[in-house]
Amino acid sequence: MAGRGKRLRPQSSITPKPLMTVRGQCMVERIIEKFTQTLPQRVTDGVFILGPGFDRKAYDILDSVCARHNIEAHYVIQEEARGTAHAVICAQDFLEGEGIVVYADTVFDMAPVSQLSESDVVAWVKEVEDPRRFGVAVREGDRVVAFVEKPQELISNEALIGIYYIRNLEKLRAAIQVLFDENIHGKGGEYYLTDAFDWMLKQGLVFRTAAVQAWLDCGTLDAFMDTTRYLLDHEPQNGPIPACLNSIIIEPVYIAPDAVVEHSVIGPYVSVEAGAQVSSSIVRNSIVFESANVKNSVLYDSMIGANSTVRGQSSSLNIGDYSNLS
Repeated sequence: MAGRGKRLRPQSSITPKPLMTVRGQCMVERIIEKFTQTLPQRVTDGVFILGPGFDRKAYDILDSVCARHNIEAHYVIQEEARGTAHAVICAQDFLEGEGIVVYADTVFDMAPVSQLSESDVVAWVKEVEDPRRFGVAVREGDRVVAFVEKPQELISNEALIGIYYIRNLEKLRAAIQVLFDENIHGKGGEYYLTDAFDWMLKQGLVFRTAAVQAWLDCGTLDAFMDTTRYLLDHEPQNGPIPACLNSIIIEPVYIAPDAVVEHSVIGPYVSVEAGAQVSSSIVRNSIVFESANVKNSVLYDSMIGANSTVRGQSSSLNIGDYSNLS
């Protein structure tokens, strides 16, 4: 979670990207909840690799998420961004036994997993039409034989999505150490997790893949909006939509139980997050983040940051947290 989320600014300027809310839940909670629902054994610990600038609120959110899922939370800091393998080795004190390594900036859906221990590493993948933009897993039969970054020839269409089960985390720790000892790095001097896995493959470890049913990017503003739209289509509101005073609701929408909507037209494709208020407004294809206030406005294709206020506007807006536009 140590990235700065630059492509998602201004929304990520204050709130770290993995803690941004996507249709009622932050990305990290969605990831943890999915693992608790689909893995064959219970998740006991969550180790969060953070950047040096995270404030106390971020820790409080993660503490609350873990408490809700009966997971013990641990934190380590990646002081300098030196690649994905470097990020993982920052948590070396926790790299023992079996575990999952996951990038915390995507939303995914996968079927329950019945068996993991027959493989040393399981890499979750998604079949894509054009693999040239991704790292891919190359298989012979059911075993992975190579990882290739952004192949220009069609050698595999199984894109790596940044989720890995490792049966023995000590072996991953040793592989990353080899990268540092032998100065095996990529562009910009960064150390990549895929290079560590490639080294493990050459040591004869058994790698297999598992497919996800959906892989939704949240890394850019457009992608975040598209993912929200997808979830609004595929995750109906739990229970009835909260009472909205003198308002018209055009589904699909999500309105948090404690949100306030009055004298407004909401939808389609609108997410009104916890504590937000919308009054005397028309809002479509937009996200109103936590505790934001929209009044006397007509908004479309908009993202209104948490704790922001918008009054008297008629346009497409993208404003960050704690903003005021009147």
